[in-house]
Amino acid sequence: MPNNAATAAARLSCAPMMDWTDRHCRYLHRCLSRRALLYTEMVTAPALVRGGAVHLLEYGPEEHPVALQLGGSDPAELAQAARLGAQAGYDEINLNVGCPSDRVQSGTFGAVLMTDPGLVAACCAAMRDAVDVEITVKCRIGVDDQDPEYVLPEFLARIVAAGVERVSIHARKAWLQGLSPKENRDVPPLDYDLVHRMKQLFPNLHISVNGGIETLDEACARLEGGLDGVMIGRAAYHRPVDILGSADRRIFGLDVPDRTAEDAVVAMLPYIEAHLAKGGKLHQVTRHMLGLFAGRPGARAWRRNLSENVTRPGAGPELVEEALQEVTGAMV
Repeated sequence: MPNNAATAAARLSCAPMMDWTDRHCRYLHRCLSRRALLYTEMVTAPALVRGGAVHLLEYGPEEHPVALQLGGSDPAELAQAARLGAQAGYDEINLNVGCPSDRVQSGTFGAVLMTDPGLVAACCAAMRDAVDVEITVKCRIGVDDQDPEYVLPEFLARIVAAGVERVSIHARKAWLQGLSPKENRDVPPLDYDLVHRMKQLFPNLHISVNGGIETLDEACARLEGGLDGVMIGRAAYHRPVDILGSADRRIFGLDVPDRTAEDAVVAMLPYIEAHLAKGGKLHQVTRHMLGLFAGRPGARAWRRNLSENVTRPGAGPELVEEALQEVTGAMV
């Protein structure tokens, strides 16, 4: 796909989430939306460059448009990791400047980089010089005792000067001292208004907002309010049909029928069969499918069926078909 495919798709994106947005999750999400931008889990530059873990870059061609998120803080190492990502065919390379985990802090990347915008700019410039694929940033509005009103405009100005044209802003601070990574997803207050003000300050910068957005209605409201994109994480994972099933029509304006949970299950069956044929485990795929019927009668039975029986000897696509029949009363 052309390099601008990711920018067009960034009108709605599924946030990168460790342990969640692996290739099986992304395939499921692509069954529901052909247009939304999908992100990998964060892959660290040291793992790719020093550890040779290029298997972490594997994905299916059906996932396009798909973005690789990198973690790191060494410009030369990130440039080499970006080259590997570009060679693998990703539509975008994203730098993580938002993750608050202790593991990430100790590696001097993630949200702690908000305190060193000059280093972030150097990392972005090095990656831009290394590849033709678009380089983007995902950040917070600030960390710890920083005043976002002052630090966020300076941070954005530095990365824009380094050639970044697209950014996703998690509209919360990250508290690196005193809050766990889980608490950092909920406790710091959201400041969507600040993100909207950044769009006014940087009209040529493509800005997506992230954090706390639970519905497609909310996403539409943010877009109508002047932002360029909306990035949704946990809601897209736990209630994928609600967020993605009608996204191609409502967000991207396509004249296509909405996708249902049943559509997704049917589309996943051959994928599951192929995964098992290659020696994969059923639960590696079905764990991402538990939320397909969220909010519908039978959702609990669906989750229970898949959770309790997935390790049954010989379990395969027929288990998923059985669970679907219990929910809908219809066989595939």
